[in-house]
Amino acid sequence: MPNIKSAKKRARQTVKRTARNRVRKERLKKAVKAYRAVIGSGDADAVKEELRKATRAVDKAGVKGIIRKNTVNRRKSRLARMANRLAAAGK
Repeated sequence: MPNIKSAKKRARQTVKRTARNRVRKERLKKAVKAYRAVIGSGDADAVKEELRKATRAVDKAGVKGIIRKNTVNRRKSRLARMANRLAAAGK
């Protein structure tokens, strides 16, 4: 346990931030999971909508510092690649 006043405050802040980041990370995971479920169904319109939602969630996580910039770009690329493969298979 911290004894110094500023260290106590930092500990309180860390607890709050950890909880906030956990919520944001869960939101990101749920969006990507929903997207992958729609990819499995094969509905092109639903895939576009879920891709938009998942991309937005990934971008937000990057801006908030949940994941790093390169990770954001890699994940968005992989999500888009899934949609493109589905579109190519449908033609």
